[in-house]
Amino acid sequence: MLDVQFGEASDFGKVRRNNEDALGSFIPSSRQLARSHGFLFVVADGVGGLDLGEVASAKAISVITEHFAKAQSGSMLIGLLPKIVQQANSAVYDCTLAPEYRGRKMATTVVACALRYDQAVISHVGDSRCYLVRDGKARQLTQDHTLVNEQRKMGLISAGEIPASDARHVLIRSLGPEMFVSPDTNALTIQPGDVLVLCTDGLHDEMSEEEIATIASQKKDAAQIARELVARAVEIDGGDNTTAQVIRVRAVEQVGMYRGRPYRLPA
Repeated sequence: MLDVQFGEASDFGKVRRNNEDALGSFIPSSRQLARSHGFLFVVADGVGGLDLGEVASAKAISVITEHFAKAQSGSMLIGLLPKIVQQANSAVYDCTLAPEYRGRKMATTVVACALRYDQAVISHVGDSRCYLVRDGKARQLTQDHTLVNEQRKMGLISAGEIPASDARHVLIRSLGPEMFVSPDTNALTIQPGDVLVLCTDGLHDEMSEEEIATIASQKKDAAQIARELVARAVEIDGGDNTTAQVIRVRAVEQVGMYRGRPYRLPA
């Protein structure tokens, strides 16, 4: 059976007076629920400079976790996750139309990771990231929805020029501004010993993949690793809210698929 250890941490940083980051999770309370639904972890970063970034991020987290918990038993995660991210987008968009918020803009990034059996599905919008740390090395599983990343893809700038660009935080996709959004979603097979790190840009802007891998590979409690990641990023700069979720995979349940349904493989 899939077994994970989980920890999270968030910090205002050295400059901000409020925390526009938000995080949430769904932890199954039984073996049956672990097989029918799985685990869910999600991080959101309210867009700074807009009126209500903290409202947007909190709304996105609440909608995603609630809809995941209420999903039909056995739903395919690869289809479910982008669907509920879109539902979160609609909820944030609707907030801007509510009487108490009318005329005030809000937006947020989001990265969600659902795990079941031996599979992880990641769906994201914006520049909050998911890393896979395996065998002491970190690999970024998401691609930032930013102007500079699009410029990099087109060959207009190099990856080395991105950190110095004034436009590095300009998002081309986020939850809230439009009625519909298209999240990027991918899946991978996980192994015992894998560590998944979900984080906001307050962390990944300050730390290299090598440093993330070094901290995340320690034989420590996942909550302690999350705190160390956040503390290190704040120590380096601290100009932004900083948030991390750390999921360590301790055991998986290998399954096969037949007509979209899982079945146990013979021992």
